[in-house]
Amino acid sequence: MTESDTLIASGTYVGATAAELTGDTGADRAAAVVSQKALFLHRGGIQLLRDRLVLGSWHGDADLVLTQQDISDVEVKFTDLYGRFIGGLLNAGKPLIVTVLTVGELYLLIDRKEFMETTDDRRWAKLLGEWLTAR
Repeated sequence: MTESDTLIASGTYVGATAAELTGDTGADRAAAVVSQKALFLHRGGIQLLRDRLVLGSWHGDADLVLTQQDISDVEVKFTDLYGRFIGGLLNAGKPLIVTVLTVGELYLLIDRKEFMETTDDRRWAKLLGEWLTAR
């Protein structure tokens, strides 16, 4: 194990690109009120390592691996694509939005608790923000 393999944080995620959320139909959005899996077609493990962010199984069996240089912004907020009605009335349901230079915005729900409609997105935004400033 090398220094670059140092694990900072790990969890599970469901995710979608902004383009995928833009293409969702009214039926998809209605289904999302019951389960976010209707909108977030990507799911797997997420790992923040010293030199990369890994979204496991993003492309089927292939991981999406991002470096600090790939990411331009990280924020937690409701948007027109994923608002309070779908995400839950609590601020704890806001998605983590990672802006990737080559892909655009990735909407992630990390360690989401379906019944409670909570995520670990705020903690991850803080971790990613610190990781990005350590470039």
